[in-house]
Amino acid sequence: MTSNNNYVDPNAKEAMKQFKMETAREVGVNLKEGYNGDLTSKQAGTIGGEMVRKMIKKYEENL
Repeated sequence: MTSNNNYVDPNAKEAMKQFKMETAREVGVNLKEGYNGDLTSKQAGTIGGEMVRKMIKKYEENL
């Protein structure tokens, strides 16, 4: 399976990967490099939800 994510900045892909790993550690989910098919939907949703919360907070701080 390949990703269709297109990034304007070539460095954004790596930055998002690091952001996801950092967020996973913070919420206590054992995320590893590569395939993570063993994660539950709840774990994956927790990571994604926390990432969105952080991005919204950062955006609001910069208004």
